[in-house]
Amino acid sequence: MNLLLTIRVALRALAKNKLRAGLTVLGVVIGIAAVTTMVSIGESAGAYVQGQLQGLGTNVIIVQPGMGQSGGVREANLPTLTAKDARAIAEECPAVLAVTPIVGAGGQVIYGNVNWKPREMWGVGADYPVVRNWAPRAGVFFTERDVSTANRVCVIGHTVATKLFQTGDPLQRTIRIKNIPLVVIGVLERKGANMVGQDQDDIVLIPYSTVKQRLQGSAFDNVNAIMVSARTQRQMADAESEIHQLLLERHHIHPGEAPDFRVQNMTEIANIMGIVTGTITLLLSAIAGISLLVGGVGIMNIMLVSVTERTREIGIRMAVGARARDILRQFLVEAVLLSALGGVVGVALGIGASAGVTAIINSFSPDAKWPVVISIPAATVALLFAAAVGMIFGYYPARRASRLDPIEALRYE
Repeated sequence: MNLLLTIRVALRALAKNKLRAGLTVLGVVIGIAAVTTMVSIGESAGAYVQGQLQGLGTNVIIVQPGMGQSGGVREANLPTLTAKDARAIAEECPAVLAVTPIVGAGGQVIYGNVNWKPREMWGVGADYPVVRNWAPRAGVFFTERDVSTANRVCVIGHTVATKLFQTGDPLQRTIRIKNIPLVVIGVLERKGANMVGQDQDDIVLIPYSTVKQRLQGSAFDNVNAIMVSARTQRQMADAESEIHQLLLERHHIHPGEAPDFRVQNMTEIANIMGIVTGTITLLLSAIAGISLLVGGVGIMNIMLVSVTERTREIGIRMAVGARARDILRQFLVEAVLLSALGGVVGVALGIGASAGVTAIINSFSPDAKWPVVISIPAATVALLFAAAVGMIFGYYPARRASRLDPIEALRYE
């Protein structure tokens, strides 16, 4: 009996007991759907996290001041970084594309009789849009000339523009921060919420020199941090090494002494987050895979019942010349067809479920923009695994059927 004929016979046998076959398939459907859904949601989470980290900027390296110690206990950051350090990094590190100092600021933003307290307010350099990969949607960003002259200008986020100006055009309007007038020259592209749900568009950016001299009234050159963008992803390690060596020389740190700064590569954070989301996805998939084993046991039980019910049929087939391997193949094909059908339906349901869960997440948090990621490799593996389940759990009933004695089978009532 060739394979095609065997499949036709198996399909006819399954069609005689549609309800039983459907209930048998249900266990595999649930298992495959659960695995596909969990893997797809896990990969969606990973893609979302990676997208958020990319939103922090292009190939970003963050340089922070070192931590002071008192009695062996770490205290606040020391003011060890300066704007001159940032300029030196930009000029003397070949692997560096752009640099911006970061100076913290805060306060109410006032326009007319409306006031608003932004979630973030920073003093930054002119290359901030390059480092953060965040250009203005309208207007322009401030220039090096604005920074060098501590010009009273600013760029605001979409949320700040909406709160202060509603539907009006904010460009060239004057706002006040701590009684200092600042002209709005640009509005940033909308970014939405970050991975922890914070509004990234609730932000005001000002030249760091303006923050230091006019808002803080400080004559010192220290900054809170320095953000650096490497030229390429491959040059991240080179840029980090060049920055570290340059600052050691500039800060006169001798061999064996602890540096008064920290250089943090965002790629390391991205890799750690990738490992975390991957581990969670694997764990969820393993849990969901247990239901596949339950479905496999269900297939084995139903096939054993089928062998018992069709004992006389098996005897007749053997009496007319069917060999043991023909009987084995027939029942094995039936089990594989059941599990494969369950796999196809399960993958379809899993894809729909993952898209539905993603839509629900995005409906509760519209700014999250959780991506829909359908894992084709996971779906393929699920289908192959479903066929393997049918083969593994269907082998024992098929082997039992093939070993029946033809005479005893014919006598079976």
